[in-house]
Amino acid sequence: MITGELKNKIDKIWETFWTGGITNPLTVIEQFTYLLFIKGLDDRQLQLERNAAITGLTPERIFPESSQQLRWSNFKHKGADEMFGLFTDPLNGVFAFIKNLHDDKNSGFSKYMSDALFLIPTPAMLEKVVTAIDALDLSGKDAKGDLYEYLLSKVATAGTNGQFRTPRHIIAMMVELMQPTLQDVIVDPAAGTSGFLVAACEYLRHHETHSKDLHKADSKAHFNSGMFHGFDMDRTMLRIGAMNMMLHGVENPAIEYRDSLSDQNTDREKYTLILANPPFKGSLDYESVSADLLKVTKTKKTELLFLALMLRMLKKGGRCAAIVPDGVLFGSSGAHVAIRKEIVENHHLKAIISMPSGVFKPYAGVSTGIMIFDKTGTGGTDQVWFYDMTADGYSLDDKRQEIGDNDIPDIVARFANLEQEKGRARTEKSFLVPKAEIVEKGYDLSINRYKELVYESVSYESPAVILGKVAELESEIQQGIEALRGMLV
Repeated sequence: MITGELKNKIDKIWETFWTGGITNPLTVIEQFTYLLFIKGLDDRQLQLERNAAITGLTPERIFPESSQQLRWSNFKHKGADEMFGLFTDPLNGVFAFIKNLHDDKNSGFSKYMSDALFLIPTPAMLEKVVTAIDALDLSGKDAKGDLYEYLLSKVATAGTNGQFRTPRHIIAMMVELMQPTLQDVIVDPAAGTSGFLVAACEYLRHHETHSKDLHKADSKAHFNSGMFHGFDMDRTMLRIGAMNMMLHGVENPAIEYRDSLSDQNTDREKYTLILANPPFKGSLDYESVSADLLKVTKTKKTELLFLALMLRMLKKGGRCAAIVPDGVLFGSSGAHVAIRKEIVENHHLKAIISMPSGVFKPYAGVSTGIMIFDKTGTGGTDQVWFYDMTADGYSLDDKRQEIGDNDIPDIVARFANLEQEKGRARTEKSFLVPKAEIVEKGYDLSINRYKELVYESVSYESPAVILGKVAELESEIQQGIEALRGMLV
C-alpha cells in the first residue's frame, strides 16, 4: 500500500490537478494515467536499449528515430511552453503519438484511445505535474499497482454501484490459488482497471516455471494477443485498463466495451480461467439480461447472474475464482439456491474462503467470500474446502494499516495440499465438508453453517457470595462517608 513520502508526493500531484481546475476524480486519474503511460513507454525503451547494449543487438523501437523528441527522458528537461507544444501538436505531438501507438486499429487500445482527450489546460501545470511524476520512486515490485489503487481510492463514488475495488493483495492471493499457465485464456467480465489481468500477467512473468518459456515464439504471441480478455461498460476504465495492461508488457490485450450480462455477450465455452470481482448491488430488468442466463437462475441480481455467466463462458475443465457477497452463499430465494445447486451438482465446487468484512474498507463494509470452482458439466463435487479468514495483513478498520496477522500465506499453502486437510476438526481455520451434508442443508455454503465454535467454560461465584461481597463493599463505603463527616465537624 502507498505510505509515507510517496503518498505525500501523489497527494501533491492530485492537488495540482485540483487547483488547476480538473476536479473530477476519474478525469484526474485518466490524465495522471496518460502521463504514467508515456513515462512507462520511455522506461521500456530505455530498458530495451540497455539490453541491446549488453547483447550487441539492435534494440526494438517503441519510438521511431523521427519521434525521439516525444520521449519522457527528452521532453522533461524542456521549458513549459515547449513541452506543452509537444503534447498538444495534433499530428506529431506526444498525445497524438500514444493515441496512434497501436498498429491494429481494431485493438482495444486503439478503440478506447480514439476519443481520449488531453485536458491539462496550461503549460505551467503540465510542467509541474511532469516534474512531480518524474520524482516518484516506482521501482518497487508493486509500486505502480499500489499507486493505481491509491488513485482509485480517491474516487468519491467508489462502491455506489457495487463496483468495489479489489485490494491488490487479495487479487494476488486469488491468482496464486488459481496458478495461471501460459496455455490459459483468461477473462475478467467486470474488468475495471484490469487488476486481475495485470496480476495474472505478473504471476506468469515472475513464476520461474513460466517465465523461461515466455520467450518462445508461440508463448509470446499468445501472451501478447490471445491470453488476456476484459470487459467493462465505462470507457474511462477501459482506457485505463488497456494502458495498465500495456504498461505491464501485454502488447494487445482484448479489453472491450461490453455489457457482460446482456445478449451483446455471446461468449460460450471460450475461456480456461476466470478471475473476477463482479458488481454486487446491481439489479437489472429481465429484458436486458441474456435469456440463457435466466434459465440457470431467474433473478435480477447481478451477483447471481454473473455466476451463471461464468459457467457459460468457461470451457469444460476451466477454473473460476470469484468474489461474491455473503448473501450468495446462504440466500434462501429460489434463485440463490438454484445457482448454488447448479455449481455443486453439475460442476466441481472446490473451495469457499470466507473473508472478514473489513477487507473492502474504507469504501464498503460488505462481508464477502471467494468461490472457487471448475466447470465440468458432469458434477465432481465430493467435498468442499472451507477457510475462515480472519486477518489479511491489514487492520480491518477504515485506516487499513499493515499488521502482523495474515492468513493469506496459510490459505495458499493449505489449498495447494487439500489432501492434508482431511480429518481437520470443524473448530480449526479450515476444514472439509462432504457434499451430502451441503445438500442436506439446502446447498447452504456459509461457513457459519458448518464451523463449530469452542466455548470456554467459565465458573462464577454463587449469588449469595456475590451479594455478601457487595454488602461488605457497601459497609466500607458507609464507614468512609462517616469518617469524612467527622472531619467536617
